[in-house]
Amino acid sequence: MIGIDASLANAFRRILIAEVPTMAIEKVLMVNNTSVVADEVLAHRLGLIPLNADPRLFEYLSENDAPNERNTIVYKLDVSCKKGSPRVTVKSDQLKWLPHGSELQMDSHDISAKAKSYTSFSCIQDSLPEFSKKPLGVKFDDIIIAKLGPGQAIELEAHAVKGIGKIHAKWSPVATAWYRMLPEVSLLKEVTGDDAEKLVKKCPVNVFDIEDLGNGGKKAVVANPRACTLCRECIRGVNEELVELKRVKDHFIFTVESTGALSPEELFIEAVKILEDKCDRVISELS
Repeated sequence: MIGIDASLANAFRRILIAEVPTMAIEKVLMVNNTSVVADEVLAHRLGLIPLNADPRLFEYLSENDAPNERNTIVYKLDVSCKKGSPRVTVKSDQLKWLPHGSELQMDSHDISAKAKSYTSFSCIQDSLPEFSKKPLGVKFDDIIIAKLGPGQAIELEAHAVKGIGKIHAKWSPVATAWYRMLPEVSLLKEVTGDDAEKLVKKCPVNVFDIEDLGNGGKKAVVANPRACTLCRECIRGVNEELVELKRVKDHFIFTVESTGALSPEELFIEAVKILEDKCDRVISELS
């Protein structure tokens, strides 16, 4: 990002971490858990598993809303280890999507009343065009959830909803989002001959290179300033008066590492939209 203030760059960073929504497991209905992992720890681990679901296709679930096909994804985990068998490793690929909604029945004091499940789906999720070609599974199949010994079992139902990282880190769409200012490396004097060779060798990230001047002449040039980490190795010793290190204060290099639901490019576009909405709200309130 070039030509902006540091406060704006930091606003994008904070929005990427805390305000771009994703889908994550929020409610876990525990049917049976005889593993060594406690119920609340197991639920926490499930919440941190990245889901392969586009949050832009879902609505937020408020306190007054019923879980339906537009605001909730239901998963089932049912795995056991038979007595006398070796230990079983439970992985994220064993979480199965239930497009029909919850299969568990709510307890009712009225025996004559019709049994209700924990969701109110009006249609099957995979019948909707946006979900028919892309199953709502997990992003990575090899995440270890628990390990079961002989005779142990886990049976549960997990409900995923839309949320933001400001509420809980499990909804953060990025593993990390940070930026650095573009390094500016300048040679104050012409560095030639053996001094040029020494300068090139001193830099651990190959910022400098040798330019052939002909007739055996050599000159050091700044070839890759973007790679500079400002470790200051190049100016230690005899080169203090030869090299100047600075940062360009309006040029920011971002690193965005997505957890998988959306690509870094899509996350940045969503962050721009959120910042735009914030500006519109401020302008509206002021006017």
